[in-house]
Amino acid sequence: MDEVERGRLAAYVRDEDKARFLLGATLVRRLLAARFSLPPASIVVNRTCPDCGKPHGKVRTDGAELSVTHAGDLVGVAIGDHPLGLDVEKVDPGIDIDAVARLTLAPEELRDLSQYNGIEKASVFTTYWTRKEAVVKATGDGLRTDLRTVMVPDGTHLVELAVPPGYLAALAVMSAAPPVVEENDATQLLS
Repeated sequence: MDEVERGRLAAYVRDEDKARFLLGATLVRRLLAARFSLPPASIVVNRTCPDCGKPHGKVRTDGAELSVTHAGDLVGVAIGDHPLGLDVEKVDPGIDIDAVARLTLAPEELRDLSQYNGIEKASVFTTYWTRKEAVVKATGDGLRTDLRTVMVPDGTHLVELAVPPGYLAALAVMSAAPPVVEENDATQLLS
């Protein structure tokens, strides 16, 4: 890891947050090293926020588009040739779904959500959330965007990803043609 990443790692208070960040940073370097046939230590990434200059922005590198996400026990990394955004979330029926939905969903999405209850409602809300977050990661707008206004823009393809029960994940890719998506478990990459 570079100095900025070591600083971010040290800033995490909880051990599980540190572990997820470290795993994400390791996966990015190893995947890019394999893609570019370079040693992982030579991979240069940039996490500078374009708005404030602090190191909490989208991960970037020359020659590839990246997105990193984590929730619960899962860490995901997407790499491609077009702008993309990846999000994974744990379905949590314990949150105040209605309150969060009023702040993040468009009126037609709220109407749709109102048809559900319990875990089904939590799952529908989480589906909306992962799609929206994937889109704002792909566009580079991030969560500073009013999510109530986020719709899938023309030329953006959404792909639901295979994740363990209790989680949902979405990938947004901004490209003219539908993306070819290959999902892999990183266990072999890390061994």
